[in-house]
Amino acid sequence: MSWNEPGGDNKDPWSGRGDQKGPPDLDEAIRKALDKLNNLFGGSGSGGGEGQESAGGPGKNLGLLAAGAVATIWILSGTYKVDAGNIGVVTRFGKYVEETRPGLNWHLPVPIERVDIVNVEQNRTLAVGFSSFGEAGDRSEPKEALMLTRDENYVDVRLVVQYKVSNLSNSAKKFLFNVVDPATTLKQVTESAERGVIGSSDMDFVLTEGRTEVVAQVKKEIQEVMDRYESGIEITSVNLQDVQAPEQVQAAFQDVIKAREDKQRLINEAEAYSNDIVPKARGAAARMLQEAEGYKDRVIAQAEGETNRFSKMLGEYLKQPEVTRKRLYIDTMESVLGESNLVMIDAKGGNNILYLPLDKMAQKLPEIETQSVTPPPAKAESAPAEAEEPITVRPSSRGRDARGRQ
Repeated sequence: MSWNEPGGDNKDPWSGRGDQKGPPDLDEAIRKALDKLNNLFGGSGSGGGEGQESAGGPGKNLGLLAAGAVATIWILSGTYKVDAGNIGVVTRFGKYVEETRPGLNWHLPVPIERVDIVNVEQNRTLAVGFSSFGEAGDRSEPKEALMLTRDENYVDVRLVVQYKVSNLSNSAKKFLFNVVDPATTLKQVTESAERGVIGSSDMDFVLTEGRTEVVAQVKKEIQEVMDRYESGIEITSVNLQDVQAPEQVQAAFQDVIKAREDKQRLINEAEAYSNDIVPKARGAAARMLQEAEGYKDRVIAQAEGETNRFSKMLGEYLKQPEVTRKRLYIDTMESVLGESNLVMIDAKGGNNILYLPLDKMAQKLPEIETQSVTPPPAKAESAPAEAEEPITVRPSSRGRDARGRQ
């Protein structure tokens, strides 16, 4: 009976397609899949009658076992491990589900869910202003390194930023989903913050004592911007590798730096000299003041003593003028002649003066005593002995009278 004759049970290849508008039967699709698995595991091919149905029983069981094994493997594939220092971020069809901590975890297998592991303890490094080549050295990137200061000078700045994913809640989620490219974003933020800080500072400040302040300000501004972006990034450190003038003017700037160093050295030397000489000068001034005070006190005391002595002498003079006057004359002459080695005797009313060289006589006295102990050898009688005599000028009768009175 042909397939298109009446009573043909509608077995044609297109049966049911003329009037059926719905989807194919699910049971039929499963049966066909089991048949294919049965054929793969050595089941008999398709045949007619009851023999085919009896042979399809074990094949069907094997297909179910295989399907169960595949399902088990698929379910077990959702098991994963998160190492220490990492956080697992689970997404379902691309949508965030949860964060998993270190340990053994499970998620719905692919393609339903997937896990991204984020290391929250790794320190990442970002270089701004130069490219690192290891042993080959570093190469400057002028577009990133050259910056304009407040006093309109160019400086070549090389900066290294170290960062990591924050260990706070949802930080790994923020790191993965809030920023498309965290490294590029961080580099742009760092360059912007760096230009802002350098642009508000003078060149001398940046090249010398302002490095620490510049680094602290740059780090603060980078962290503030990344927090506003909710990037989940924590800035651990900012290191200023090098700050110098552009290559074209480095020689001139080196001379300026040397001159500044010489200036500071001279200032330090001057301060050291000042610290050495000022205390000495102050000590000398204090000593002179004390000596002046002592001299003043001594002069005042002497004046007061002379005043008291004169007052007392005046009283005696008023009582005995002649005696007091003679006594004053004798005391004065004694004080004047007591320190003199010459004696001059003047005869009153005469022109002759007797001079006695007492100083020479005092010098000859030790020689005379030595000669008296050891007599000199005898001389010829014809040689008259020479004796030193004082120079004598014949006095007049007035001189003799004066000596007689004395």
